[in-house]
Amino acid sequence: MLDTVITNATIYIDRGVEIEGGWLALDGGRVHSAGRAGEPEPDAARRVDAGGRLVTPGLINTHHHMYQNLTRAYGPAVNGTLFQWLTTLYPLWARLDEEAVYLSTYVAVAELLLGGCTTSSDHMYVHPRPGLIDAQVRATTDIGFRFMANRGSMTRSVDDGGLPPREVVQDEDTILADSERLIAAHHDPGPGAMTRVALAPCSLFSVSESIMRTTAELAEKHDVRLHTHLAEDRDEDDYCLEVYGCRPVEYFERVGWAGPRSWVAHYVYGSAEENKRLAAAGVSATQCPSSNMILAGGTADAMTLRGVGMNVGLGCDGSSSSDAASLWMETRGALLLGRFRHGPQAMTARDALDMATRGSARALGWDDEIGHLRPGACADVVVWDTSPVALAGALTDPVEAWLRTGPSRAWYTFVAGTPLVADGELRLRDLEDVLRRHRSAATAIQAAG
Repeated sequence: MLDTVITNATIYIDRGVEIEGGWLALDGGRVHSAGRAGEPEPDAARRVDAGGRLVTPGLINTHHHMYQNLTRAYGPAVNGTLFQWLTTLYPLWARLDEEAVYLSTYVAVAELLLGGCTTSSDHMYVHPRPGLIDAQVRATTDIGFRFMANRGSMTRSVDDGGLPPREVVQDEDTILADSERLIAAHHDPGPGAMTRVALAPCSLFSVSESIMRTTAELAEKHDVRLHTHLAEDRDEDDYCLEVYGCRPVEYFERVGWAGPRSWVAHYVYGSAEENKRLAAAGVSATQCPSSNMILAGGTADAMTLRGVGMNVGLGCDGSSSSDAASLWMETRGALLLGRFRHGPQAMTARDALDMATRGSARALGWDDEIGHLRPGACADVVVWDTSPVALAGALTDPVEAWLRTGPSRAWYTFVAGTPLVADGELRLRDLEDVLRRHRSAATAIQAAG
């Protein structure tokens, strides 16, 4: 007997492979099989009648700053530019400790699960105290969520011509030693891994040239991925031209980052020639629709990037800039931006879903196991729930209807075959206590402002 069979569903297996009115079987944390209506369904301990709902691979978040939900919609920062926003919030983030980071990670994952996300990376680049990424891993492990911890770093404080205060930056030896420690402690390169580690200096304007180079060498040594912000804002262009004598992409190439190990967040201001160079090098980009629209610094042109061969995934970005963390909303935002920019035939719901699944999985170097529902894939599955009122009249294309109507949220979210959302409700036993403690932590941190 298998673990779970989901019946009476429209199943999006992968791009170009869909089953209407079929079933999907899960066993041992993997996709076991799928079948069409009328084909024999396997026996299973758990049966979920989807009632005609859409089933997709779990959505994958390739860029987040989970700790930022402790300063969501923070009034003094809501109308600032990127650099103004950062300098307003850095002093608050200097108060982070292990408890606050555990709680913010737990809350972030709960929110992601409701939005149909089953794997997330997180770019933790503020380190006023040691052990913060260990706290994140404890939270994701307690929940049973698939996680890529990004060991972020900053070396340039305001005293060195950077933006952050001295309290949240670290010296290079500390960064490199802790990076090696975290890889040894938490990175699982094997099949079915629940936790992996990437190395992620924050941005070109917040770290030294030497830490960019040595981090790339360390990633090569341990065969882990590389992540950073790139070409997010016009101010970054000005900074790189003044300090390095070149544009951000040229500097990124100069320090040895332009390769298939790297994925970059935002990537708004690359030139046509730079786009081609990064695509040829195998670099992936993350589009963050909501955050970039809220900060009004421009948005990545995902369809143009895909058109020159660059892989593009999606991210919600931090919970103080997008303030929400729904991968469904980001997928819809990607669809709207693509059509707004290039016309109604330029992008479909399936293009956007492909970015949120296969594209994001490729960015994380994980597309052999996640981002699709072919037999043997990790059993990271979402059964979507959309109001019957919102769906009324949507009869011809369930994937287009899923993204055009809504809002949609998860009815079931399975991670490694375990339902962490069931009947539309989170199945996290400590959630109420965590929310109470989170509110206390957020209140204390914001009092610093």
